[in-house]
Amino acid sequence: MTEAVTAAPSRTAAAVRLRGVSKAFGSGKTRLLALDQVSLDVAPGEFVCLLGASGCGKSTLLNLVAGLDKVSAGTIDTEDARVALMFQEPALFPWLTVTANIELALKMRGVPRAGRRPRAAELLDSVHLGGFARKRPHQLSGGMRQRVALARALALTEDDTDGGQGTVLLMDEPFGALDAMTRDLLHDEIERIWRQRALSVLFVTHNVREAVRLGDRVVLLSSRPGRVVEEFPVPMDRPRRIDSTEVASLAAAITDRLREEVGRHGA
Repeated sequence: MTEAVTAAPSRTAAAVRLRGVSKAFGSGKTRLLALDQVSLDVAPGEFVCLLGASGCGKSTLLNLVAGLDKVSAGTIDTEDARVALMFQEPALFPWLTVTANIELALKMRGVPRAGRRPRAAELLDSVHLGGFARKRPHQLSGGMRQRVALARALALTEDDTDGGQGTVLLMDEPFGALDAMTRDLLHDEIERIWRQRALSVLFVTHNVREAVRLGDRVVLLSSRPGRVVEEFPVPMDRPRRIDSTEVASLAAAITDRLREEVGRHGA
């Protein structure tokens, strides 16, 4: 079997390139194939949303791209991009202030002590939390904690050098636990930051309308093992509203296809 190859030169531009990626857990009779021969490109600056039934390998795929696990077969190429993963939960250290949580990410990146505080302040301003630097996570709302988590992810992806190779942000259902209004506001925020920072985003969600609201393209995975079964371009102008007729129409078509796929596997 072939292990992942990262930072390898490629023939055409892609922020993320997966070729024939498979991932199995266990061995013998207990072997579970989570992903099977997944091939997918994310272009520089593209926002790609992944949809699929629970257990189809969406989070596993993000973990592989992030380098948190190794493929069982195939290759993953992220060029020289900085890659960060934003989890379903904020996963902030409760005993640290908001600023200290972000400074810790900057420390992991090797940013000198003198530069961490001003950089953390800039990142907090970028997610509209400049007035909450000294607060601790329990003093923030769920939406605010996710903004801090986003700022921390951005801290891990910034490139101080000229001519950086770009930034890949992996987002694993980051807004799934939030109420509808907070989620809608954060859609606007992530879209603004994505544009401003020219991010390449791979976004996992179970919410079909969310995928259409945010994505340049929606990629549908089959039930386990996860395979790419269809891709849906989203040719709508931005900004979009999640309750717009256009979004609802495409979301309905994708939902029908998702139901067909889930039903085919008896889930």
